[in-house]
Formats: sequence, structure tokens, C-alpha cells
Amino acid sequence: MADLVAKAAIDRRLAGIVAPTVESLGFELVRLRLMSGKRATLQIMAERPEGGIEVEDCAKISRAVSAVLDVEDPIAGEYVLEVSSPGIDRPLTRPKDFERYEGYRVKIETAELIDGRRRFSGTLEGVEDGEVLLAIAEGTIGLDFGLIADAKLVLTDELIAESLAGRKAQGFDPGEFDDVEEDDETETSDEGEEIE
Repeated sequence: MADLVAKAAIDRRLAGIVAPTVESLGFELVRLRLMSGKRATLQIMAERPEGGIEVEDCAKISRAVSAVLDVEDPIAGEYVLEVSSPGIDRPLTRPKDFERYEGYRVKIETAELIDGRRRFSGTLEGVEDGEVLLAIAEGTIGLDFGLIADAKLVLTDELIAESLAGRKAQGFDPGEFDDVEEDDETETSDEGEEIE
């Protein structure tokens, strides 16, 4: 089964250049996109094999990938390199992502119409025989992995709770941070009216 890490031809070429560097640092490439605009942006999402990534890790990946790209020079003109985590409501790009997030809500878009539609929303039920199983209102359907153009987790309370539990397991303690102090004073406008 292929994956959705790099879809366009240029993205696949760039992934072939940067993936070995990302992997040599102990991370996995989750998604790579070269986006055009006033200034091109090369967006790289990465994480540890067990999930998660820190800001310092992104900086380390950015420095290493920049050095490789400077030597290979695969992108014409100027561009911005952006290295980040996949985030809580992450894209699902590899078969293992669909297995890992079984039981969570997702939105999937297919490259072709399936029964008159391209967009599906439901609960992941895993991967079987090259198909992503999705529980939707009409029942459970199987979407051929090769037909999936885009897939993303839906931000839910359950997903946030799981993400926080994972962060705590990695040693993150929200108690280490200062509490947010609220100002009890009421603001007033220039005319002396209270502002809420």
C-alpha cells in the first residue's frame, strides 16, 4: 500500500531527499508538501516512531534538512522551510496512522466519486485488505487506501484527552507552568462605560 506522505511528483522527489535525514535523527516523516504562493513553503511534518515531537526536535530537523537541501538544491528560487508536529487533529497519511487511531472520528476525501460522493465522515474501524474501514451513518464501508486523497482526525474531547495522557506519559507536567492570572478590574471605555 502506498501512503499519502507526499502526493505530488515534486513532493515525492523532495521526500526521497529529506526522509533519510529525518529518519537518521530518529523521527518519521508524516507529511511533506511544497506549497506555492508569493514565496514557496516546504512544509514538513514529523514525529517520533511512538508519536510526539518537541519544538527543539523540529529545530534539529530543520537545521539538518536545510543542510541537505542546500547541497541538493532541488527547489528553484527562494522558499521557506517549515518543520512542525502533525498536531492533535493530524493528517492520516500512512496505513499505520489509520490503525493507530481506530475508534476516533475522521474526515476522509477520496480522489474519485464513490456512490456519488467524495467526502466521508465517521469513526475509524481500522485497515483490512488494503481498505480503510469507516463506520458512517449508513453502516461500515471500506475505502480503498489508494483512492484516499486526504484524511484527517476530527478534534474531539476524547482525542484531546488521549493527547494529554500521552504528553503526561512522556513527562509533561502542566503543573510546571504558572497559572494564568485574571485581572479583576473592570475596564471602562473613554466614555466611562464598562467593557465586558
